[in-house]
Amino acid sequence: MAKAKVAVLRTKPETVLEDYRKLCELAGIGEALDCSAKTILKDNITWHNVFPGVNTTPWQLEGTILGLKDAGCDDLVAVHNHTVVTIPEKGEEDLKFKPVYERFNIPVLFNFIDEHMKWIEYKPAFKTLALHKIFPDGIRIPDYFQGKNIVHMPTVKTHSYTTYTGALKNAFGGLLNYHRHYTHTWIHETLVDLLAIGREIHTGMFATMDGTTAGSGPGPRTVVPHDKNILLASADQVAIDAVAATLMGFDWRELPCIALSHEHGLGIGDPAEIELVGDTDAARENWQFEVGVNLATGTGRLFWHDSPLKHLQNLFFHTPLVNIFIFASEYYHDKFWYRFKGVPVVKKWESQSPWGKLFVRCPK
Repeated sequence: MAKAKVAVLRTKPETVLEDYRKLCELAGIGEALDCSAKTILKDNITWHNVFPGVNTTPWQLEGTILGLKDAGCDDLVAVHNHTVVTIPEKGEEDLKFKPVYERFNIPVLFNFIDEHMKWIEYKPAFKTLALHKIFPDGIRIPDYFQGKNIVHMPTVKTHSYTTYTGALKNAFGGLLNYHRHYTHTWIHETLVDLLAIGREIHTGMFATMDGTTAGSGPGPRTVVPHDKNILLASADQVAIDAVAATLMGFDWRELPCIALSHEHGLGIGDPAEIELVGDTDAARENWQFEVGVNLATGTGRLFWHDSPLKHLQNLFFHTPLVNIFIFASEYYHDKFWYRFKGVPVVKKWESQSPWGKLFVRCPK
């Protein structure tokens, strides 16, 4: 496989939009996508609440759109997904995406609304590692995704279940429906399968990753934010994740989704085989991020990963009992953690961080 290219740039609020345009050009967005086809903008609403480091930023969204238009990709559409604990309509409003979509006349679709798209059975050419076992009655994907480009827009952050989260994990929301919690025990293999499916159905794939404020700790929501002033982009979903993971201080060989994707020829995970362009010295930083768990993610790990309770997951997550866990997670994150711990962090970020101040200035 040819060497992958990842663009890395240092940035600041005053130049971030132009930096995104330069970033996309350096990473070869025009060559990665078929601009005669429609392009799906797949943002990352990890949490519908404002919290630094966990969601696509308004400047990431706008800068990526500008980079696409510079390359001649003008036919754009945004697609949101739903999770059991995330409200995309609220996220679109509170995270300040809506004014960006309106400014560029970009329609917004939802993959859980039948009038927008249907879930159809799909038989991958790739020999799947996990999905055929998790969904023995058939793997289903949104019909709308076929024959279109996709641009993923994750942020640089840790994750309690996968160590890190990035472009590979961003496909999780778009290509799997609300039963995707079935996959958590085999999450790394699932991400490899989804990457393979994405490569089969999309006319082109690209990712930008925002590290203006990055998140360390019990992610993907309750992170500790750190201003890092870095942007990444690549046509190779594995390579951009490998570079971001390395920045956070992780070894790509210990991240199964990256290592397995590399092994199966779906992208480049070995940093030695990745060409860095832009501010290459920035890509060699080591932030020494740590992964942690909170009450909700810690409980999930007891059932989804190696523990005496793992054999009970079918009882709790494949029956109506799952609603107990959904309610508990939603209550803990939204009603308790965010109210008492999250809001003070947000207010500090908005008053002291240059990125928080920029967010306040963004139109809503």
